[in-house]
Amino acid sequence: MMGVIEQYIQHAGEAMLRRYQPREPRLLYDPIDYVIGLGGKRLRPALCMSACHFFSGDGKAAEAAAMGLEMFHNFTLLHDDIMDHATMRRNQPTVHLKWNENAAILSGDAMMILASQMMLDVPDTVLKTVQTIYLQTALEVCEGQQYDMDFETRDDVTVDEYLSMIRLKTAVLIAASLKIGAMIGGASSRDADLIYQFGINIGLAFQLQDDYLDVYGDPETFGKRIGGDIVSNKKTFLLLACQKLANSEQKEKLKYWLHAADFDRQEKIDAVVALYDQLGIAVLSKEKMETYYMEALRIIEMLGIELQYKDALKLFASHTLFRTK
Repeated sequence: MMGVIEQYIQHAGEAMLRRYQPREPRLLYDPIDYVIGLGGKRLRPALCMSACHFFSGDGKAAEAAAMGLEMFHNFTLLHDDIMDHATMRRNQPTVHLKWNENAAILSGDAMMILASQMMLDVPDTVLKTVQTIYLQTALEVCEGQQYDMDFETRDDVTVDEYLSMIRLKTAVLIAASLKIGAMIGGASSRDADLIYQFGINIGLAFQLQDDYLDVYGDPETFGKRIGGDIVSNKKTFLLLACQKLANSEQKEKLKYWLHAADFDRQEKIDAVVALYDQLGIAVLSKEKMETYYMEALRIIEMLGIELQYKDALKLFASHTLFRTK
């Protein structure tokens, strides 16, 4: 369906098994085996190798970096699940529940180190550049996670602050995956910067869709229980837009559910979704996603790559906007 990108999505799973070799002690590496075995979308490594392919005709030159980015991404999920007290990941128990929190923390640390080792296996001509992008991105992801946690205790978070947070927590890693792949493939600085900006816009749309699916998605395809963000009062675009647009009566209803200590899970979800529906929040969310989608399409036209590769990026952008999981 997605041509080059789809091929590298399939390739990424096999490449990770080939690049990562479990070892002793088992209690350190078994959780890593488990996380890798859960699969996932493999978008970041696929985009890294695809971007390399767009500029060089062969994405396998970026395989090691792609696997490093995927290992880093999964490391962040491992630690995020602890901080969020999550119970399910990809329809399976999270590592800290299947083992314990200490195991999840230490195995996550090991994954971060493994990722850094993989990121060293790139051509010497771009090694310093790739490492600079990777380390800066890793730090930004941590900054985004801290902002996300800060928001948990704030009642005055704005939509703009939220968008800045998801740019750091989600979009920069997607953007860096594309830029690193492009640099390994020999892209010019201009094209590398452009494909990074494409990634930022797609990353923002991707997270907004994730927020949307947590409320309006199908749990069978989404991979986790619907309504988790509502139950935990997580600051999302939908919640913040609701707070901004609600009238006084609606604000009181929302405030009640945000501060309720003892409640029925489904009753809270139904009540908050009813407020979203009254205010047209689903439509607003889709409109915001489309803004980033259209900007991504504009950037694609500026890239110095073959038409077939521009089409592949357009198809990927469309898939991001309309995905169901």
